[in-house]
Amino acid sequence: MKDPLNIVITGVGGQGNILVSEILAKAAAAEGFKVTVGESYGLSQRGGAVSSHIRLSQEFQYGAVIPAGHADIIVGFEPVEAARSAATLGHPGTKIILNPRPVYPVGVLTGGHAYPDPDELIKTLKDMSAEVLLIESSELAALAGDPVVQNIVMVGALAGSGYLPLSPATFTSVINAVVPERALEMNEQAFQLGFEAACVLIGL
Repeated sequence: MKDPLNIVITGVGGQGNILVSEILAKAAAAEGFKVTVGESYGLSQRGGAVSSHIRLSQEFQYGAVIPAGHADIIVGFEPVEAARSAATLGHPGTKIILNPRPVYPVGVLTGGHAYPDPDELIKTLKDMSAEVLLIESSELAALAGDPVVQNIVMVGALAGSGYLPLSPATFTSVINAVVPERALEMNEQAFQLGFEAACVLIGL
């Protein structure tokens, strides 16, 4: 494993990014890694950018901010935010897990701004990174019972991608600990759907 392993979780407010960073950090800590988490918030209540930096190391407690050009994995809940993170933090070896469904900001919905062509965004991400796994997490979350659990679908995809030196069982154990019991079955299903989707894409 590269040390530190630098992971970015990025999306917009309301997508559950912060819960994903909590699950990932706790799973890594449970397996003995030193973990640092840094978070930045835009106008999260209005769909502004929200991102987390998670740094895993077997040796040191690194600073919370990933330096420019040093993100090894980007988990993008939204194409524009994934592209922004890749442009500033990515490098040619970066691997990206992406929910390709756009979330349109208010300016786009009111006609004041244009949203980039999602297909062009995905092409750009593929050109600038080592690998892009497209996970239709919104659709898979609906299959699990509620589109809101698309963030847990993305956790499952991350676990199934093979990008992390962490056991899927550790992720499920952490999910069991942090998710309310009434929503546990749905979240477990969401995790499994994401896990299986990633396994299919990487040929397992």
